Amino acid sequence: MTIRILVSPDPIDVAAEMTRVENGVGAVATFTGLVRADDGVGTLELEHYPGATETALHRLAEEAIARWSLSEATVVHRVGPMRPGERIVFVATAAAHRGAALEACAYLIDRLKTDAPFWKREVRGGDAVWVEPRATDDAAAARWRS
Repeated sequence: MTIRILVSPDPIDVAAEMTRVENGVGAVATFTGLVRADDGVGTLELEHYPGATETALHRLAEEAIARWSLSEATVVHRVGPMRPGERIVFVATAAAHRGAALEACAYLIDRLKTDAPFWKREVRGGDAVWVEPRATDDAAAARWRS
């Protein structure tokens, strides 16, 4: 099993990440999240707690590997300022069968939204507003805690 966790201000190279995770195991599932331009957002600024963020993401990947017998789990997350349309997160899972890869990928994206220490600030014009946690994110993560 291989776990790759990267938190960086650098753009996400999806092709390079796919090459790392595709190992002929049978199935690869991915999720790529983009910065939305909701309500005129010009910039999304993402902050994190270095060390703690990577540790939280690694723990989630370990849980996914154990639960779905994955051979690979990758989480790449950007921090810093980003513009609408830029990639903010990439999650990939590899397993012998598609069901496990798909479920594990959904698990990782749902759980990282609530369990990893990231803070978002949206900038519209000259105004910056911190983004509050969403109830929908909590509900998505809660379905996996049984």
